[in-house]
Amino acid sequence: MFYRSAKKGCQFGLILACAGFLASCDRLITPDFNADVTELRSGAYVLDPDHATLLWKINHLGFSTFIGRFNDLDASLDFDPDNIANSSLEVVINTAGLDINNEAFKEELLGSSWFDSETFPQIVYRSTSLVETMDENTFLFEGDLTLKGVTAPVQLEINFHGGGRNFLTRSYTMGFSANGKFMRSDFGFDRFTSFGVGDEIELEIHVEFQEASEES
Repeated sequence: MFYRSAKKGCQFGLILACAGFLASCDRLITPDFNADVTELRSGAYVLDPDHATLLWKINHLGFSTFIGRFNDLDASLDFDPDNIANSSLEVVINTAGLDINNEAFKEELLGSSWFDSETFPQIVYRSTSLVETMDENTFLFEGDLTLKGVTAPVQLEINFHGGGRNFLTRSYTMGFSANGKFMRSDFGFDRFTSFGVGDEIELEIHVEFQEASEES
């Protein structure tokens, strides 16, 4: 009985020691990570393409939500934590980077009836103004989206996750997610809307940015 109790005590102690070690490792990995947006570094940032995801979602005839993504994009961010309204974001998406896990349908979507990638090889989004501060780390921005040669306003709700020095790259890194919605018909992109294919496009974005000065 004493042996079992001692063994359990040793196991419990080992678990506590491991937990403490992992916690200390976390502090070593990101010693200056800060989730307070006002404490993040100001300046110019560039996209880390290895940690960038842009998903788009559309209602498919009421049966399901069809989800695609773009794998080829670039972005730049000018960030002012003291006055978020002074921050600006530009995203350039190469339509040829479309990914829907169906090569034949991808080629159809890139054709002239849909994205018309040959004529309009890029989609561009540029933020224009801060609309609303929703909480201490979440902001609603207005911007101009250019799709198939048409430019129209689109809002993005941006949630800053935090920043710190990435122990893998040694670069100061900042991460955020964003969501937005727009009507594709506003851009003359209305094929099959009358047959039940959704008009509203939902965007879901997850990205990391690195300080431009450390990238150059």
